[in-house]
Amino acid sequence: MSYQIELSYKKNDKFSDFLKNKIVDFNNTHSKHHAESRKEGSVQPIIMMVSDDRHHWIGGITAEVYWNWVKIHYFWIAESYRAKGLGSQLLAKTEGAAIDLGAEKALLTTYEFQARTFYEEHGFQVVGEVKDYPPGSSYFTMVKELI
Repeated sequence: MSYQIELSYKKNDKFSDFLKNKIVDFNNTHSKHHAESRKEGSVQPIIMMVSDDRHHWIGGITAEVYWNWVKIHYFWIAESYRAKGLGSQLLAKTEGAAIDLGAEKALLTTYEFQARTFYEEHGFQVVGEVKDYPPGSSYFTMVKELI
């Protein structure tokens, strides 16, 4: 059996898709949960959009519910609307929607310079930390029991 190893410093979407598909196939074969989550309608998106009186977006949350979890992907509020309760309200509405879709737990990641304290104030706990990522900071995985 022979092979060659090739190094590239250029982005290669075709090769990245190849690897992703191989990992998806492996996961589907070895985890019924992965296979089931790939079925149409198994992953339920949650999109919470917040607009000002001029109908401009000033914040929101994107999340997905699967495996009885809600995974929060993006959560942002415009600077001028922060520290006024909007973030707390938005997070609570997202958690409520997730519970309605069957979520029992919540998962998110955040950097030290982002919103760790905010999430802790809302019941999230750090379950993992990558120190010095990015350099001089940390990257946290946080979870919360919803029910």
